[in-house]
Amino acid sequence: MNTMTRVQPVNDTKDPILRDSLALNAPQKILIAGGAIAGLILLIYLLDTQHISQSLLLGIGLLLGYTLFHARFGFTSAFRRMMAVGNGQAMRSHMLMLAVAVTLFAPILAYGTTFFGGPVAGYVAPLGVSLVVGAFVFGIGMQLGGGCASGTLYAVGGGRSVMFITFIFFIVGATIGAYHLPFWTEEMPAYAPYSLATSTGFGYTGAWLLSLAVFGIIAWVTLVVEKKKNAPKMAPVPSESGWKRIFRGSWPLFAAAIVLALLNALTLLARGQPWGITSAFTLWGSKIASGLGVDVASWGYWQGANAAALNTSVFADSTTVLNIGIIIGAFIASAAGGLFKFTQITVGNFAASVIGGLMMGYGARLAFGCNIGAYFGGIASFSLHGYIWGILAMAGTFLALYMRPLFGLSVPKSNDSVC
Repeated sequence: MNTMTRVQPVNDTKDPILRDSLALNAPQKILIAGGAIAGLILLIYLLDTQHISQSLLLGIGLLLGYTLFHARFGFTSAFRRMMAVGNGQAMRSHMLMLAVAVTLFAPILAYGTTFFGGPVAGYVAPLGVSLVVGAFVFGIGMQLGGGCASGTLYAVGGGRSVMFITFIFFIVGATIGAYHLPFWTEEMPAYAPYSLATSTGFGYTGAWLLSLAVFGIIAWVTLVVEKKKNAPKMAPVPSESGWKRIFRGSWPLFAAAIVLALLNALTLLARGQPWGITSAFTLWGSKIASGLGVDVASWGYWQGANAAALNTSVFADSTTVLNIGIIIGAFIASAAGGLFKFTQITVGNFAASVIGGLMMGYGARLAFGCNIGAYFGGIASFSLHGYIWGILAMAGTFLALYMRPLFGLSVPKSNDSVC
């Protein structure tokens, strides 16, 4: 008699599902080949038309997508489990990721240049109403939309049909946010960017030590909360065994945390900025709007340094190349695990995806980034705005726990055996 086990579904809108084993499906070889060919064609095109850094970033993007999918490395689900039932397993993986990231970022930001001799700069953004509103709105949106910015990309690559809806409206929201941004940054109260390294006198060494202490405290708090609430454990993920696990999945969260931090540092060295996602969504939406006759070039967002991007190929935009790489990498990873499958779209999750996508796009633009650019990249860059972003997005998540059931989306419960 087979024993049924609850495992994490590929579809994040559902509770853990029952399976009779943790074995993966057979690899989808035709899809793997298709993904590899698509990546190779894009690589050849980039080598022929763009600076070599774009080809390097495509490779980094592929690895990011592969890692995100194989570990189901979530920001949305991590926040939701923590706020709903007190499970902090994924949050502790975030702290490990951030600890490795600040360790790598500190010397690069202090002394480094890119691989190509250019300057490097972290994501250190202003503080103010725009950040507070944007992060809170994003926190709600990611819980309704079924994934954060990175989660949306890897879910699209993995075939989750409803995430294509989230993806489209994420772009729409980011474009509207760019149009409104001058109001939020110029008419609303705002304060200068604040770096734990350069605004305090601590320097990068002092900021690094302070950051590690903060991450350690947060990890300890999650353990205390988890024990006090007797939180259910995370459901396992179907997995291969032995060395095949590297290629077919799944990966432990701690391994993915380290890999993501390393890849973010490589991104910083390749293009002079950390990993980001949503600026490309704004670019894509603005180019489409321009093609439809909207005078986006007159918007405040597209003045100054941003202006050139509107008049050049999207493949000259490093964030675009990273995003495409993530989608292809996740597609190959899902096919390697035999998990690529289009999922059902219902009225409820369609509506949630439209609202969630709009909120994430708009919120990310107001908050100077998403879970990657603001939270991961901001904290790794020793920016105070990254910490504020995390707190407000967690608050938005708490509110969204009461909204998800209205759309037929699940919320973990304290009496669940796993979450």
